[in-house]
Amino acid sequence: MKKFNIRKVLDGLTAVSSSSSSSATAQPGTPKENDVVQETLQSEHFQLCKTVRHGFPYQPSSMAFDPVQKILAVGTQTGALRLFGRAGVECYCQHESGAAVIQLQFLINEGALVSALADDSIHLWNLRQKIPAILHSLKFSRERITYCHLPFQSKWLYIGTERGNIHIVNVESFTLSGYVIMWNKAIELSTKTHPGPVVHISDNPMDEGKLLIGFECGVVVLWDLKSKKADYRYNYDEAIHSVAWHHEGKQFVCSHSDGTLTTWNVRAPAKPAQIITPHGKQPKDGKKPEPCKPILKVEYKTTRAGDPFMVLSGGLSYDTVGRRACLTVMHGKSTAVLEMDYPIVDFLTLCETPYPNDFQEPYAVVVLLEKDLVVIDLGQIGYPIFENPYPLTVHESPVTCCEYFADCPAELIPALYSVGSRQKRQGYSKKEWPISGGNWGQGAQSYPEIIITGHADGSIKFWDASALMLQVLYKLKTAKVFERARGKEEKGGTDIVEEDPFAIQTLSWCPESRMLCVAGVSAHIIIYRFSKQEVNTDVVQLLEVRMQCEFSDVDSPDPGGEQTPTLPTSGASSSPQESEPPTQPSTGSNSSDGPRDNIPCLQVRSSTLKQSPGYQVELVIQLVWVSGEPPQQITSLAINSSYGLVVFGNSNGLAVVDYLQKTLLFNMGTSELYSPSEPYQRQPHSPRKARQPSGDIPVASCMSRISFLYTESVKKLRSSHFTLCDSNDGSNTSEDRCKSPTSGSTSPCNSDDERKQKFIEKVKFKSRRFSKTVANDFARMSRKISSSSEQKPDLENSFQPFRAMTSRRRSVKDGTESSRMSLKSCVCRTKSAPNSYAKDNSFSRSRSSSVTSIDRESREAISSFHFCESFPRKADGLMNPSLLVGTTQGSVMMVALSLPPTGDQRLQQPVGISSCGTLVRLKGGILTMALLDAAGTLLPPSYEQWYDPNASDEEKEKNRRRRPASPPSSQEGQDSQYAVLCSEKQAKVVAMPSQTRVYKHNITETSFVLRADVVLMAGANCIACFCANGHIMTLSLPSLRPLLDVNYLPLTDMRIARTFCFSNLGQALYLTSPTEIQRITYSQETCDNLQEMLSELFTPVETPEAPNRGFFKGLFGGGAQSLDREDLFGETAAGKASRSLAQHIPGPGSMEGMKGAASGVVGDLARARIALDERGQKLGELEERTAAMMASAESFSKHAHDMMLKYKDKKWYQL
Repeated sequence: MKKFNIRKVLDGLTAVSSSSSSSATAQPGTPKENDVVQETLQSEHFQLCKTVRHGFPYQPSSMAFDPVQKILAVGTQTGALRLFGRAGVECYCQHESGAAVIQLQFLINEGALVSALADDSIHLWNLRQKIPAILHSLKFSRERITYCHLPFQSKWLYIGTERGNIHIVNVESFTLSGYVIMWNKAIELSTKTHPGPVVHISDNPMDEGKLLIGFECGVVVLWDLKSKKADYRYNYDEAIHSVAWHHEGKQFVCSHSDGTLTTWNVRAPAKPAQIITPHGKQPKDGKKPEPCKPILKVEYKTTRAGDPFMVLSGGLSYDTVGRRACLTVMHGKSTAVLEMDYPIVDFLTLCETPYPNDFQEPYAVVVLLEKDLVVIDLGQIGYPIFENPYPLTVHESPVTCCEYFADCPAELIPALYSVGSRQKRQGYSKKEWPISGGNWGQGAQSYPEIIITGHADGSIKFWDASALMLQVLYKLKTAKVFERARGKEEKGGTDIVEEDPFAIQTLSWCPESRMLCVAGVSAHIIIYRFSKQEVNTDVVQLLEVRMQCEFSDVDSPDPGGEQTPTLPTSGASSSPQESEPPTQPSTGSNSSDGPRDNIPCLQVRSSTLKQSPGYQVELVIQLVWVSGEPPQQITSLAINSSYGLVVFGNSNGLAVVDYLQKTLLFNMGTSELYSPSEPYQRQPHSPRKARQPSGDIPVASCMSRISFLYTESVKKLRSSHFTLCDSNDGSNTSEDRCKSPTSGSTSPCNSDDERKQKFIEKVKFKSRRFSKTVANDFARMSRKISSSSEQKPDLENSFQPFRAMTSRRRSVKDGTESSRMSLKSCVCRTKSAPNSYAKDNSFSRSRSSSVTSIDRESREAISSFHFCESFPRKADGLMNPSLLVGTTQGSVMMVALSLPPTGDQRLQQPVGISSCGTLVRLKGGILTMALLDAAGTLLPPSYEQWYDPNASDEEKEKNRRRRPASPPSSQEGQDSQYAVLCSEKQAKVVAMPSQTRVYKHNITETSFVLRADVVLMAGANCIACFCANGHIMTLSLPSLRPLLDVNYLPLTDMRIARTFCFSNLGQALYLTSPTEIQRITYSQETCDNLQEMLSELFTPVETPEAPNRGFFKGLFGGGAQSLDREDLFGETAAGKASRSLAQHIPGPGSMEGMKGAASGVVGDLARARIALDERGQKLGELEERTAAMMASAESFSKHAHDMMLKYKDKKWYQL
C-alpha cells in the first residue's frame, strides 16, 4: 500500500465540494508495483480563471469610438463590454448588475470610458490597465437616464433624463453638480404638455456655452449655460430621434419619425431651412411626400475638398416590406443605399480629427448590426467594406459542437492557412483596418492551438487559437456532398430533422494524420482526407448501413412482406431467403403501400464533385430507414488512421467501418457486446407489445461471438459484413466465411487460424449449453439488477431474437449496388424518444452521454470509444490493437482487432473483430477512456503520419509511416497498463491485463459530469471534469486524488454542456452565448502569466493639435468660444446637488475599492498608504474647517465692531 502522506490528505480535503465525494479508495490486494508511479501534480499547479472571450458581442446595444486611441467599445443588453483594437487586441468586461448598456462615451485619449446602463447607473472604467476596472459608479434613484454627452477634453458629463431634465456630473470625482437644467425652464412657458424625454444633448462646436437639447416631442432648445436661459427654440410636428451639427456651428440637422430630415439655421428658429425625405416618393403635384419609416440616426460630416457627407439609418418607404435594413450615404447629389444582412443597432462615422469645430474629413463608417460588425470605406468608389480581422463569424451558422486541441503539430496551422487563404472573398477595401489601437501581449505561451467548430449548416471551421488570439484558418462545407432538396416534394419525407439536416453532431480528428470524421444529425458520417491538390471526384464513395433495433423472429419474414436481403453471388443464391436485387439506384421503398425501408435521410450528389485543396471526401456512410423507423442519430464517433478504421454508435448499437477497403466490418447491438453469462447484461425490453417466445427459437442467433463472411469482388468495391455463428444454418460454412475478398480460393481469416477454429468451436459448444441455462442465467441477472440501486430495467418483457440487419453500399454515379448481405444480430430495444436536434438551447448529444442524466433514456446507447494497444482478454500476454467501448449505462467493454500486415495485404485481407465482453462497470454513462503505462504516462492511440493522397506513389511511400509495432508483452503475473475510465458519476483505474480495479473515486453524488477528458498538465496527466452543478474538478492519475474543485459556472444553458471541452496544458473553452467563445484556464502557471499575455488597450498617444483659428477669426472673435465649466458647474458657483438624487458607489478599481482587495505584505503597504492618504485628507479637511471658523470669527468680530461704532455715541432714548 502507498505510504501515508499528510500533505496529500490535506490536498484532498481542501479540494472537496459539498456535492462530491473525495474518497479515492485503492482496491484491497493492489499489487506493490502500483507504488512505483510517482505523481508530480499537486493542488498548487491548478488555479481557475477566465482568459479571453472571442466572437461577436451577443445582443449588442451601443457603441463608441476613441478617434485618437483608435479603440472601439461595444455594449450589450446583458451588461457586457467588448473593446476592440488592432487584430488580436480584444478585451471583455462585465457590469455586475447585468443591465443593458444604453450608451458609451470615451474620455478621448484619456484611457477611460463612461457607460450608462438601463438601471439608471453610470460607471467610469479605467482602460489603462490590461483588465479594465470600474473606478466610480453613480446610481440615480429618482430619474431615468435616457441620453449622455461628454464634450471633448471636458470633465463634465451631461445626463438627460426621462423627465426632461439635464444633470451634470464631474467625471473625476463622480459627484453631481448643483447646476440643473429643468425641462419647464427650457421649453416655452405657453407649452401645456410635457416635451418628453431628452433624446439628444450636444454643445455648439463653435461655442461651448451653448447647449443644444432635443426632446422627443420634436422641440429643440439652444440653452445658454451662462445666463441659464433658452436662446432659441425650434419646433417641428414629428418626433425627433437624433441631431447632428455642422462643424461651423451655424446649422444642425434633425432626423424625425416620419422619415424626414430637417435642417435648421441656428438664428432662424421659425421654420426649417430645408426639409427632405431621402427615401420618400416625390408627388408630381407638389404635395408633401408620403411618410416613411423613422430615421433613427443621422450624422453630418464635412470635408475640405468637397461636399459634406450625410449618413443615416432607417427612413425607408413603408412599401418596401421585407427589405433588409439599409444604411444611406448622401454625398453631394449622389445617394447610396447599402443593404445590411441584419438590423442596424448603431453606427459611427470615423473622422480624421477629434475636434468638432474643424472639418471632419470622414473616412469610414462603423456599422454595428445585431449579428455583425461592418466597416465601410467612404474614400473609395462604391463604398467597399474593410476585411474584418476579428473572429466575429463564430455564429455565422449556429455552433452545434466544439473541440479544442492544444499543443498540435507545428506544421498544421500553416497547412490549414495555406488552403484557407484561397477561400477568402474578393472586393474588400485595400486600406488597412481603421480600428488599430492597442498592443499585443508579450506572453511566452507559444504552443500551437486549434479550435474546431461544427455548425448547423453543415460547415466546419478550423481556428488558430494560439497566444490567446483567434483567427479562422479554413472552412469546410460538408453539405456539398449531398443534393439540396428545393422543396418538401423532393425530400420525400425521409428527413429526421425538419431544419438544418446537415448540422454537425460530433466529430473526430487526428491531428497527426489530418484525418477527419464528421457525424451529422441526419445519421450520416463523412470521412475526409487532407490534400494540397485539387481533384474532381466523379463518384462519391457511399456505404449504407442498416442498424436495426426491433423484435422479430430471425428466420421468419417480416409481417409486412419484407424479406431479409442477403449476399448475392454470381452463381446460385447463398441463402434460401435471398431475393434478386433491383437495378434502381436505391433499393429502398418509400411508397404509400408500405413503410419506408433502406432509404437514407440525405441524397448523395450524383454529379461530379470538385474538391478544392484542403479536406476532401474519402467515404460517406449513411444509416438507412428500417421498416418505417428512422435511423437513430450518432452518439459517439472515433477514427484511427493507423488501423484505417472508423467506429460509430447510437442507441441501436455500434458499427465498425474499414475506410481503406470501404467495407462494413462489424454491426452489432449493444446487448450483444456482453457475454451470455455477463452479470451486467441488460434484459431486453421493447416499448412495443412483445411477442411470446416460441419453443423453436434459434439459440445461436442470440450469441455474442462473431465470425466473418466475405464476398468475391474484384471490379466492385469490397465489402465485408458481420454475421453470427449459427449452428442451425448450414449455408454458411467455415470455408465460405474464410473466403478472401479478392480471390475465390480459401484463405485464413487472420494469421492465427487455429485460434480462430478453437474460438468457433467454443462458441458452438456454448450455444448448445445456452438453451439449458438461459432461464437460470436470466433469473440470476434479474435478481442482481433488481437489487442494484443504480438500474431498474423493465424485467417484465420477454427476451426475443431480433430481425436480421442488412448493410448495403452503392455507387452514386451509376446507382448499382455493390453488395448486400444478411446480418443476424441480437439487439435490445427499449423505450426511447428520437434525439431531436435544435440549433440553440437544445442539448444534442455529441460524444458525451450526459443526456442520459437529463432525460434518462432507458435504452443503452454507445457513449464513447477509444482505440488502443492493450490486452483485450484477461489472460492475454501480448498487446493487440483493441477498442474500448463505453455505454450510457456505465459498462466498458473490450473489442479485439486483428489487422492484416501493412501494404497491399492491408487493402486485400479482411480485418478481424471479436467482442471480448465487459471490462468494468461504473455508475452513470461513460464519458472518456484512456490508457497509461506502468509509469503513469499516457499511451495515445497509434496514428499514421500524414501524406498527401493525391501525390505520386514515391512521395506517399516516402512520407508515410507505418503503424508502430505492438509494445513488449506483459510478464507473467504483472500488470503493465492502467485503464483510466470516467463516467458521469465516478472514475476508476483498472490494471491491465489482470482487469483488477486499482483506484476508485466518486466524483459527485447529487449532480453528474457533463464533460471529462484525460489531459496533459505540467508534464503529467490528470482527469479534468465539468459537472452540471458548475464545479470544475481535476483528479490525479493514477491515484485519482482531487487536485482542484471550483464552483465556477452552474449549468444555465444546454449550449454550455454541448460545447464545453478541455484540452492539454490547462486550457478549456465553452460557448458562453450563441455568438461568443469563452476560454478559461485551470493552470496556475497560465494564471500567473496572464497579465503579460493579455493585450494592452491604452497606448500613450499625443492628442492632435487644435485647429488654427486664423488671424481674422482671432481678431474679430469668429473662432470657437471656450467656456470655463468649472466656474459654472463647480460647488462654489452651483452648490451641491441633492443627496437623494443619486448615490455614489466607489468601484473596485478606485482607492476605496482597493481596500478589500489588498492582502499580504503588498496589501499591508497599500493599506498603510491608504491610511496616510486618508489621514492627510482628514488633516486637510480639519485645516479647511479651522480656516472657515477663523473667517467666521473675523466676520463676527467685524460685524460686532461696526455695531459698536454705530451705537457708540447715541443715548438710550435715541436707539
